[in-house]
Amino acid sequence: MTMLQDPSVKYRPFPQINLPDRQWPSRTITKAPRWLSTDLRDGNQSLIDPMGAEKKTRFFDLLVRVGLKEIEVGFPSAGATEYDFIRGLVDTGRIPADVLVQVLTQSREDLIKTSFESLAGAPEAIVHVYNAVSPLWRQVVFGLEKPEIRDIASQGAKYLRDQAARFPQTKWHFEYSPETFSTAEVDFSIECCEAVMQVLQPTPEHPIILNLPATVEAATPNIYADQIEYFCRNLPNRESAVISLHTHNDRGTGVAAAELGLMAGADRVEGCLFGNGERTGNCCLVTVALNMYTQGVNPGLDFSDIDEVIQTVEYCNQLPVPARHPYGGELVYTAFSGSHQDAIKKGFAAQETRNDQIWSVPYLPIDPADLGRSYEAVIRVNSQSGKGGFAWVIEQDQGLKLPKRMQAHFSRHVQELADELGRELQATDIWDVFRKVYRLDEPQHFQLVDWDEGRAADGTRVFAGKIGVDGQEKSVSGRGNGLISSVVATLRDSFGVALEVRDYTEHALGTGSDARAAAYVECVTADGRTVWGVGIDEDVATASVRAVLSAANTAAL
Repeated sequence: MTMLQDPSVKYRPFPQINLPDRQWPSRTITKAPRWLSTDLRDGNQSLIDPMGAEKKTRFFDLLVRVGLKEIEVGFPSAGATEYDFIRGLVDTGRIPADVLVQVLTQSREDLIKTSFESLAGAPEAIVHVYNAVSPLWRQVVFGLEKPEIRDIASQGAKYLRDQAARFPQTKWHFEYSPETFSTAEVDFSIECCEAVMQVLQPTPEHPIILNLPATVEAATPNIYADQIEYFCRNLPNRESAVISLHTHNDRGTGVAAAELGLMAGADRVEGCLFGNGERTGNCCLVTVALNMYTQGVNPGLDFSDIDEVIQTVEYCNQLPVPARHPYGGELVYTAFSGSHQDAIKKGFAAQETRNDQIWSVPYLPIDPADLGRSYEAVIRVNSQSGKGGFAWVIEQDQGLKLPKRMQAHFSRHVQELADELGRELQATDIWDVFRKVYRLDEPQHFQLVDWDEGRAADGTRVFAGKIGVDGQEKSVSGRGNGLISSVVATLRDSFGVALEVRDYTEHALGTGSDARAAAYVECVTADGRTVWGVGIDEDVATASVRAVLSAANTAAL
């Protein structure tokens, strides 16, 4: 089998929704929805090895710490593991007072009975009933007509009402899903929901949750938004219903569908952390929440330590969070490309000069620090990187802020190493090259032993000291208009090394009493070569002297 040249013989485009005056395209998301995590149910059923009690408990505690106030804890009628875990949460008092737990069940009397029994004694809980309503399920899976499907929904609501009456000590909330909503006729979904509402009699003070799932994502997210807006407009007693979204990611747009669905009038979003779920997964709650955060909207969920969240999710699911997953992936804040690195480096420099807190850094829609990530991994170096990349790494690792022309000079050496190794360069690799190129560690032709500075009668500066030359100390001196020029004069008069200083910069390394200084000098030799020198010392003047000697050592090669 191969892909068809004419796929229209096998597949049909999804029909549009007749909504010419749709309003959602002009709306924006201005507040957080109600969130429901389905990690312990929908996410759990999609695992090769479903979670046991220990992992489910650990995951539940994580969801509470993140700030989830509604958590679907399982499918109690599926088996003893699910039932016992839910009963354990209730019996041990592990459910915080401000957290609503939810269970899922099909619209069958025995399963609904078991679901209520699993939660008996909880102060407050949600029971979620569903039945599939779309044509494909009606015709192929069940062999039923619309009235029979609607009766299943209505009968399920009666079971909810009757079972709730058995446990009056619990404040019960009800949720109904016209399952396969995304591929069903919207008007028929409304019929089924209306039938359920007629039985349960919700009010604005005690509303029903109507969940409208994209069980299988079969169209572009704008069509899902049209379905949601049409549903909200035409549902009788809309003020007594909380409209909930449960999108899947079959087309890769589960997050977009949820966002557009909120714009279309929905109140609640169901999903999993990092989008785990059947097939290609559910809506990623992390992505939707942090998308809001980057638009200045508080999502009400806390991912300040996103790596700890990832660690727990990966342990419980036994599935890795992909390196490119939005916000959480290992590489989502990392730039290897030279032009990207240069833009990010300049963005951080500009950010330091801002007079407000507004975040505005190229290629970084969110400050990694807000999620507990450091800036060290923002720029990493390989053969695709530019001078801004390694300059960032060496600044973050060593505190050295290389002058721009020096970056260009050093980049050739870094590039040679990257090509030679054929892998990403670590900070230690770059620092090793730097020390070698500017001869910071290796035995020097000229070595500073001791020095002092004075002023002559004519106002010129006098450098006087001892310089080791191939192991032999020599007392030397020289005059100039300043310290740098007097050292240059000393090298010329005492050793015949002629240097012309083109540029000089310095900066502090760190702060406080233990701060050191770094100095950089760009020189031109008598034969026209450009050489760079670097000096690092506790004293800025000594760092300057060492920088000139570093350049002289390169010139003497």
